[in-house]
Amino acid sequence: MTRSTFKVLFYLKRQSEKDGMVPIMGRITVNGTIAQFSCKLSIAPRLWDVKANKASGKSTVAQRINEKLDKIRALIIKQYDKITAADNFVSAEKVKNAYLGFGDEYRTLLSVAEEFLDEYGKRVGKDRTLGSYEQQCINHKRIIWFLRDKYSLSDIPLREIEPSFIEDFHYYLTVTRSLASGTVIGAITKLKQLILYSIRKRYISCNPFMGFRCTAQYRDRGFLTEEELQTFMHAELRRYKQRQVRDIFVFCCFTGLSYSDVKKLTFDHIKTSFDGDSWIVAHRQKTGTPFHIKLLPIAKQLIENYRPISKNNLVFPVPSVCDNMNRTLQRIARDCGLKKHITMHMSRHTFATTVTLSQGVPLETVSQMLGHTNILTTQIYAKITNEKISRDMSALTERLGDKYRLAE
Repeated sequence: MTRSTFKVLFYLKRQSEKDGMVPIMGRITVNGTIAQFSCKLSIAPRLWDVKANKASGKSTVAQRINEKLDKIRALIIKQYDKITAADNFVSAEKVKNAYLGFGDEYRTLLSVAEEFLDEYGKRVGKDRTLGSYEQQCINHKRIIWFLRDKYSLSDIPLREIEPSFIEDFHYYLTVTRSLASGTVIGAITKLKQLILYSIRKRYISCNPFMGFRCTAQYRDRGFLTEEELQTFMHAELRRYKQRQVRDIFVFCCFTGLSYSDVKKLTFDHIKTSFDGDSWIVAHRQKTGTPFHIKLLPIAKQLIENYRPISKNNLVFPVPSVCDNMNRTLQRIARDCGLKKHITMHMSRHTFATTVTLSQGVPLETVSQMLGHTNILTTQIYAKITNEKISRDMSALTERLGDKYRLAE
């Protein structure tokens, strides 16, 4: 067949300059057809030689960029030669797709992500929760935004994902999106799940996560002190709905239940155990982990207070939207003169810190009541208050007595 005209050149996308750097784009021309793509490289405009279509000078940066551009050009030429040898028709778009790995024999990140989500969704209600599925969907959107903002791509072949891609994703979430450390770790973990899924499916053989390490910097967990909890419990509230929200919050402070767990709590979950006392025996909504909590007197009192108005066997009339509860809690806190930002989840922290650990309950016991699968999670929640330090040191002083004295 007649050999077609073919050309590859590189240029700068100057209108997308950011922080003094401009993306390098590639353009393939075949028989008058044109296809453009991102080289996933950026350079300062002053270092670019327009006529030569490459970085100018002999600096380390220029040499590194030119080496990568030469590699891209060689790969494109290889794909072009492969297509012209096998097909009667060749176009710029066809060469670009072959270079980017969009052929039938290759898989792309987002296509596999959609396949993964579809399979994940079918497991909801079995060994996956709706909440975890929703988090996977959110992370899918983050990957789409990352490809668009960082590389100007709508998708990327799996084989093109390298360790630098993971590093860039981590930087994008941390710096560009300003997400909290724990959220970033969660997003990275979900991307890793997707990569491992691709390896199990044999779509790729190499794991770009090999050697990648990142550690979450957990934020200080807020909780109510004994004095603040007492203030909150005894606040004079005129509105019945506010009293309900306050009572549910207080119940969670003395049981460690989360919003989702107290919302589905029924009287069937209240059991009389081996010691003849009342316990909550249930599974965490978030993880499915079983937990057993012996009820304290105030928790029992609250349960009995709401028994007469129970509907559908639910212990409490928990609002359907957690944010509505949080807004009510913040109004109550403001009226009480408390400056802390109180949310439903703070009740769980208060149970771990003020109600149990500060009163000498062992960490292992608290971890089991909270339904944690890892005791390290409990250690993150736990805070040793000054009140406990004072009590412990007073007890130590009493035990030591006059055992250690300086000679007079």
